[in-house]
Amino acid sequence: MPLVAEHVLEFPGGYTRTTGPVIGRFLTELRDGRIVGVRTADGRVLVPPLEYDPATGEAVTEEYVQVGPGGTVQSWAWVGTPRKGHPLDRPFAWALVRLDGADTALVHAVDAGTAKAMRPGLRVRPRFRPDGERAGHITDIACFVPEVTTITAHVRTEYRVQPGRSLTRFLEGVRDGVFIAGRCARCDKVYVPYRTSCPECGSAIAEEVVLPGTGTVTTFAINNLPDPRAPQVPFVSAYILLDGADVPMIALMGDVPAHEVRQGMRVKAVWVPPEERTMSMSNIRWFAPTGEPDVRL
Repeated sequence: MPLVAEHVLEFPGGYTRTTGPVIGRFLTELRDGRIVGVRTADGRVLVPPLEYDPATGEAVTEEYVQVGPGGTVQSWAWVGTPRKGHPLDRPFAWALVRLDGADTALVHAVDAGTAKAMRPGLRVRPRFRPDGERAGHITDIACFVPEVTTITAHVRTEYRVQPGRSLTRFLEGVRDGVFIAGRCARCDKVYVPYRTSCPECGSAIAEEVVLPGTGTVTTFAINNLPDPRAPQVPFVSAYILLDGADVPMIALMGDVPAHEVRQGMRVKAVWVPPEERTMSMSNIRWFAPTGEPDVRL
């Protein structure tokens, strides 16, 4: 076993030194919940203040400038396992924070929660210790915390929709396992879902057309957020041009990995059992590949 000797270097009662007028002013302001810097002869503001300009060696002026309280992170280093004596007992970042109105940066702790929240340019504000606990020390600022930039608002709206004659007719077909479309006698275009007027020429549509449950993917999107209607995550929502139609309809894709869906893929409707169907689009579980060769769009 190697020999180990533990030593402690300590000044009983603490090491006392005078602060001088510049640092003393800075610490006094911290005790009162403010942060100040000192202006140099060339107009720059040093925070924390120094007695001499580090760029020229000249004495600073006697002009003190209140800065912040907000500031911007210049650079940072993450502390995943705080040690005894660190300002926080949870993971935090040491950061160079340039306070608004200052020309130099202050080193302090940032309580960001996770390393992913840290970045250069992050806006932060000081969290001061309560009145009565401040003693004129840099730790009068307990830490810096990110400014509030986002909020989460829970949105929920309940409403009722009463379908018109054309949508009702289309849903009756979906209940029976077929797609009902309308053909314009003037344009000769077939629209699905069924409608009673042509969006192109405005003519009334009287002819119904029953389309097969097969079609072609024209375009699609891969979704990574959960959806109670989707078979899995990620899932695909696609525009599908049913055979015989002139406009596509949107539907979910299933029975195929999301990364395998492609434009031109031949698909077919997958229906719920007849006894479970209602007048709802939920009668179509999704569209699945047919295995036929792709169509060139």
